[in-house]
Amino acid sequence: MPLRLVLVRHGLSSFNLDHRIQGRDDLSSLTEAGQEQARATGEALRDLRLGAAYTSPLRRARATALALLAAHGQGLAPSDDDDLMEIDLEPWSGLRRSEVASVDPEGERLWRLSPELLELERSDGRRFRPLIDLMAQAGRIRDRLVSLHSPALAEGETTVLVVAHNAILRALVLQLLGLPASHFRRLRLDNASVSVFNLSTGPAGLEVQIESLNGTTHLGQGLPKPGTGPRMVLVRHGETDWNRQGRFQGQIDIPLNENGRRQAAAAETFLAQVPLQRAYTSAMARPRQTAETILRSHPGVPLTSTTGLLEIGHGLWEGRLEAEIAEGWPQLLADWKRAPETVQMPEGETIQEVWERSLATWSRIACSLDAAETALVVAHDAVNKTILCALLGLTPGQIWAIKQGNGGVSVIDYPEGGGGLPVLTCLNLTGHLGGVIDRTAAGAL
Repeated sequence: MPLRLVLVRHGLSSFNLDHRIQGRDDLSSLTEAGQEQARATGEALRDLRLGAAYTSPLRRARATALALLAAHGQGLAPSDDDDLMEIDLEPWSGLRRSEVASVDPEGERLWRLSPELLELERSDGRRFRPLIDLMAQAGRIRDRLVSLHSPALAEGETTVLVVAHNAILRALVLQLLGLPASHFRRLRLDNASVSVFNLSTGPAGLEVQIESLNGTTHLGQGLPKPGTGPRMVLVRHGETDWNRQGRFQGQIDIPLNENGRRQAAAAETFLAQVPLQRAYTSAMARPRQTAETILRSHPGVPLTSTTGLLEIGHGLWEGRLEAEIAEGWPQLLADWKRAPETVQMPEGETIQEVWERSLATWSRIACSLDAAETALVVAHDAVNKTILCALLGLTPGQIWAIKQGNGGVSVIDYPEGGGGLPVLTCLNLTGHLGGVIDRTAAGAL
């Protein structure tokens, strides 16, 4: 991808520590722990050459950008951009969250449940809708970044760093993916987290892929801390020889190769301290072997195999390289890359069929979990992509917007219970495999 956006939330601030609303008042400062988080983030990004860096001018973000870039060592200076400032919550700024619930209970309820409907009043009496205004602000940032670093005009790969705040970065993610403000609560971004987006120009215009979201492993911690409600940990199986070769696997039962077994062992170490009560796997060898390896550190956790999580059936494409498929089915392969929801695999499945069975299986598992339970789910590229697309509010035709590396880990929380709104806590973490950027095999499904 010619344009890579690396989004970083500022490090821990004084208002974060005190559970106060920050908004765009510049009263909060970066703590010592936040400075260390910024330095660790810069070190984690050292193998990336940055073409440009942008920051919110608010001091907690700017201090993060300066400490990050100093540790990165390239000598790049950040450019301030006012459109990267945090959401405007003027009447609430400086209040603790508990105080907001006391002084404005209806507003606090809307902010928690439907933030796009929240309306506040400024000190001069003017009323405004903070999240709707923020979405417009995020749209301007997206357009400006694409204009200044156009994927269509870039020579080679360009990496751009953006350092800002929780709400504006979530709004920017929604704008990149073409999602509405009502999906704001489906995302989570922790202090000093790293999210990576790949942008390119295709026949339909700008194409966006989430490589990773809310990565914090570079900070020396495991998964983001859970809240209330059940949690599901979604893992793609480790590498196979066919992944490495770029051969379409589908429902042919190819086992892990040596590298895939190493990736599964790395996932085991990464998840060793995560309390698991249940585990589920596709009924095929490569995810089952991955799940069994992870569960070595969780003795006694039952592993259930299900056909609902089987990889997409590629039919006559299975076992073939992309070049071979291009010879026999050139238009169908082009359609699969351009509009996967329109393709019926020759003697195989459609992505809609995979969507329906994988989501039904996922939902059954989620709804069966108690509030304190965490379930491991190990499956395949297309299956994981359909699940994550659905949870984000994307469509079957947008599966290419999601990246799933071999051995990558995603986490979905359900603060309202398994039948409630999902929160995508993190997506495609691969730090346990050797870095912030996903460098696993880019082979066929």
